[in-house]
Amino acid sequence: MSPRRVLVTGAASGLGAALTAAFRARGDEVLATDLTPPDGDRPGLALDVRSDDDWAAAVAWVEERWGGLDVLVNNAGVAGGGRVDVCTLDEWQWLTDVNLFGVVRGTRAFTPMLKAQGSGLVVNVASLAGLVHPPGMASYNAVKAAVVAFSETVGHELAPYGVGCAVVCPSYFRTNLMHSMQGTDTDVAAKISAMVAESSISAEEIAAAVLQGIDQGVEVIVPDGPARAAHHLKRTDRTAYNAEMRRTAERMKERSER
Repeated sequence: MSPRRVLVTGAASGLGAALTAAFRARGDEVLATDLTPPDGDRPGLALDVRSDDDWAAAVAWVEERWGGLDVLVNNAGVAGGGRVDVCTLDEWQWLTDVNLFGVVRGTRAFTPMLKAQGSGLVVNVASLAGLVHPPGMASYNAVKAAVVAFSETVGHELAPYGVGCAVVCPSYFRTNLMHSMQGTDTDVAAKISAMVAESSISAEEIAAAVLQGIDQGVEVIVPDGPARAAHHLKRTDRTAYNAEMRRTAERMKERSER
């Protein structure tokens, strides 16, 4: 496989750093972007995914240095959530601006280039929360589900131009994403943080599964066993799935009443 030209957002740490390392290990050229770009002598660029100007600068960099792009990875994201009557509308707005509109802005910025060259792939990192919707996470679930829907739509829309789109939906894995957690629902934040910390799955394992999914042309990449099991349960036994979600909600209610 020829070396590809890849842009990764949120590349300074976590899954973004793991994806950047995995692409580079295969010989791909990677432009690593983040609010503060990663250190080192490899290409890096400051990019706030909420900024149209920053996206325009990224497009200009790619055009000038590479003359095109093979893979755009919209990975940057933040953690959030909370019960529907606790999570504030400001928190909803923050999650939406980063986790959804960051993906939309990046895809829109590079679509003219991808269409013109007649090739390329957009990879949007969502979450299992985009497919499976536990209680206490309405804002995060809704935003990640929107990323899944957006990705499917983009995949259909760009297919006539020879451009693909994939969405990644991992379960909890060890990462520093929780450092970005904001929210007034501290109970939910504590439970999510514990699940991330206790996960046996590393960011490097998720990155390897993502690259394998890309190679295989998978459009909805569910990269780990727990995520696949949860998604399978929802699709094949909705009664059991609902019962599990309601038990989670009941435990949440009991904690709030202590």
